[in-house]
Amino acid sequence: MTLAPFVAIWALAWWTLSISPWLAMALALANASFLVRLFMIQHDCGHGAFFKDRRLGDWLGRFLGVLTLTPYDVWRKSHSIHHATTGNLDKRGVGDLPILTVREYREKKWIGRAMYRLVRNPIFLFGVVPFYMFFLQHRLPVGLMRSGWRYWFSAMATNVAIGVALGAIGWLGGWEVLLFVFLPTMLLAAITGMWLFYVQHQFEDTLWDHEEDWNVHDAAFNGSSHYDLPGILRWITANIGVHHVHHLASRIPFYRLGEVVRDHDILAQSRRITLWESFRCARLHLWHEKSRKLVSFSDSRTLAA
Repeated sequence: MTLAPFVAIWALAWWTLSISPWLAMALALANASFLVRLFMIQHDCGHGAFFKDRRLGDWLGRFLGVLTLTPYDVWRKSHSIHHATTGNLDKRGVGDLPILTVREYREKKWIGRAMYRLVRNPIFLFGVVPFYMFFLQHRLPVGLMRSGWRYWFSAMATNVAIGVALGAIGWLGGWEVLLFVFLPTMLLAAITGMWLFYVQHQFEDTLWDHEEDWNVHDAAFNGSSHYDLPGILRWITANIGVHHVHHLASRIPFYRLGEVVRDHDILAQSRRITLWESFRCARLHLWHEKSRKLVSFSDSRTLAA
């Protein structure tokens, strides 16, 4: 239901290059929705939630990692660290987005504040960072460089497979296929994935605590949003918007998450953010420890006054 349409639209976009490169690009952009869903399937494989046989899920995840430009074993490890440390102010840095408290931001010199503002700027965060992450950062086991050969092998084997695939595409179809079909699909999917990851934890009433006050279950439920999307977007994103439930019980497969919130109204209403409301989250940048809210730069100055 996902891989077959993805391959079919990819082939159709390739074929329509002979008619119009812009039509091919339009098809490629539409196909990004299937690539996002494939990444979510890879995500469930990483949690051992897609198949009962963990090994089968791992090999499917490694195969999908070539399509998503994401070394599966590296990503699975860093994502497990994210689940184990989400919302913990003393264990930031692996599998999450940069976040500073208001106090930490004020204590930085002007260059540090400028760099943080750049990273948190929506144009940079959703325009530049997705390209950097999927095209450059994932080529090395970043965050796990000293964690053993398994992660280096995962990254290098994925790189080789990607190189062979792109080389074959370029040889058979030329640079136009890479420019008008591969690149638009990959970039839009990466941007979408970055936005989803952002809004799942970067919302006003999220939760951050220092180690002595941090609890994994509280952080999972209160620090993860319920991104209540329209039906077609729930299908494309494989219900990843039901993120508060996913963090509480990551072994629930994505195709069961809808049933969970449907059968438990308290979960359906908790941490709920609609599509329209979510766009406001892009202006939130700093954790204000006293009010226990994520605030904008301007709001942080008001609260200080």
